[in-house]
Amino acid sequence: MTKSSPNSNPSLAKAGRYLAFSLGAETYGLPVLNVREIIRLCPITPVPRAPEYIKGVINLRGTVIPVLDLRAKFQMPTAVYGERACIIVVQLRNPTGGSTLIGAIVDTVEEVIQLNADHLEPAPDFGGSPETQFILGLGTLNGGVKTLLDPDKVFLTEGLLTLVPSPASTPQNRTQTV
Repeated sequence: MTKSSPNSNPSLAKAGRYLAFSLGAETYGLPVLNVREIIRLCPITPVPRAPEYIKGVINLRGTVIPVLDLRAKFQMPTAVYGERACIIVVQLRNPTGGSTLIGAIVDTVEEVIQLNADHLEPAPDFGGSPETQFILGLGTLNGGVKTLLDPDKVFLTEGLLTLVPSPASTPQNRTQTV
């Protein structure tokens, strides 16, 4: 990999801390500022007619949040959830200015990593392929590469989740799949 030239697209990822997690053999990262908490897998209530990657909803201390399977979202082969599988609860800003919680099932959570500007690379260009739409950039650290994800695009794209603010923002909290 070469550093980006002035004519290429710069990395959208910013230097900072990222939560590293794995899906199969691949390692990904989410900005720590978007991660609210990490919880063990718990019973998930299915939602009828939801997209295949939306596994359902959970009750997290009185707040109902949708949970999606990132393997299914990224069209990866399905796998049996292992002992280290967990749900990363992500907090996102919604269009009304409030915040929304969404859970994501991952195979394992690895660590929090610090990436400096010289560790960041732009997302690869596969000739305009839409598969890079979720990627902020790549983090190179200790000889490995971590795909850095854009939480807004991973969790709020395709118009499949219509989100309203969490209870901290408004008295009503409803998540609706369309």
